[in-house]
Amino acid sequence: MKKTQLVFVPALGFGHLVSAVQLAKMVLERNDSFLITMLAIHNPFSSSISKNTKSLASIHKEIRFIEIPETIPAPPPEALAVGPASAYTSYINDHKTLVKDTIVNQVMTHKPAPIASVVVDMFCTAFIDVAKELGVPSHVFYTSDAAFLATMLYLSDREDKGEPKFSPTDPDYIIPSYSNPVPYRVMSLLHTDVEYEAFANHGRKFKDSNGIIVNTFPEAESHAVSALLARDDIPPIFNVGPLIDHRGKSLSGSDAVKRDEILKWLDDQPEKSVVFLCFGSGGGFDEAQLKEIAIGLERSGHRFLWSIRLKPSKGKLQASFFDNYGEILPQGFLERTKNIGMLCGWAPQVEILAHKAVGAFVSHCGWNSTLEALWYAVPIITWPLYGEQHMNAFQLVKDLGLAVELTLDFRRDCPTDFVKAEVITKAVKNMMEQGGELRNKAKETSEMAKKAVMEGGSSYVAFGNLIDQWLGGKPRRA
Repeated sequence: MKKTQLVFVPALGFGHLVSAVQLAKMVLERNDSFLITMLAIHNPFSSSISKNTKSLASIHKEIRFIEIPETIPAPPPEALAVGPASAYTSYINDHKTLVKDTIVNQVMTHKPAPIASVVVDMFCTAFIDVAKELGVPSHVFYTSDAAFLATMLYLSDREDKGEPKFSPTDPDYIIPSYSNPVPYRVMSLLHTDVEYEAFANHGRKFKDSNGIIVNTFPEAESHAVSALLARDDIPPIFNVGPLIDHRGKSLSGSDAVKRDEILKWLDDQPEKSVVFLCFGSGGGFDEAQLKEIAIGLERSGHRFLWSIRLKPSKGKLQASFFDNYGEILPQGFLERTKNIGMLCGWAPQVEILAHKAVGAFVSHCGWNSTLEALWYAVPIITWPLYGEQHMNAFQLVKDLGLAVELTLDFRRDCPTDFVKAEVITKAVKNMMEQGGELRNKAKETSEMAKKAVMEGGSSYVAFGNLIDQWLGGKPRRA
């Protein structure tokens, strides 16, 4: 069979890379005539990403991984402090020449098969221009939810119409992708001009691509997907999710031992009795907040598994692990909770959410984590921390009814981001003791997610339409 190439350019975060690899694997499962290359841009914010990239490359030998040379300086800490998305985008944009040279010299020359598309991450829209310069199509792989995709397009619309940026005194916003008015506070990532403009610019660039691939399924986000399909000024949308690596990462040595310890502990717990707390690679807290979480969990009286991290250090985006729990958490906490709780650093999240002992998930509401929870029918207690997580949480609680809020970020009068122990206790007890309706809805959504990716399901069909487009068929919306 004649071979065709796809070149993926994921963004820097490990979650973005994992999603891109999962999409590439799905492509090869559906049609093995593709040759796939994954270009990995150096991540100056995390020392573990290069190690993880090498680990993925060793597992997925059917995908060719090329690491882009480390020649671009990292954004200064002050730029990250003012606008992380803007600084992150500028750093990626500075790689245009390197990415173009790599595609020409290591992809086109190495493999003469035609390139069907350069598939760029939602933060890598600068490479849409690279694809145009090379005379090949491009597709955006949108690793977050359809509602926020539509919001980025909405921002570009506002900019193009000369409308003002968001202000704390504005009334709640009517954004087409949300069925409820959206408060200013929920859109914390858009409060500064540089961040607003960065997301609006990405939204504008999406329109220059040949298609937008979204890691979602219409049954979960029907309102947002309908809002996108109602537009006639954007390229075809392909909702192909949920894309989840159910096997998790390959482990050896101490990591494998930790995984086994966690799963053995879960095996010994009653069904749906454990609250799992995990906040992603950037999800850490200062010592005062960690103490408050500990007090709240202990007072709830419920079993817990807590992936615990400290806040990222200055100039970094990745939170840090530590093991001196007794020096930071309240005196006697470890002894008093030894029979009902377990603390860990890294956690095998997919395997934990799949475990029958887990009854609730306190989450930062990153989209990958959200999809994993929905797939395994684990109801969510929302604790968004940064980026679009607040808007994900808003949609889950207010529009979809699939979660309960722990923090009060949806209210204008919330004076602080510090969450007190009594709030944590109340949210955990409510979910574990009175969350039957949410549990039922989570189960229904899980069934819809699994049907979506089965043959004949909405995401399965959309994936087929995407592959048809790459192989020269007529572009279709799905």
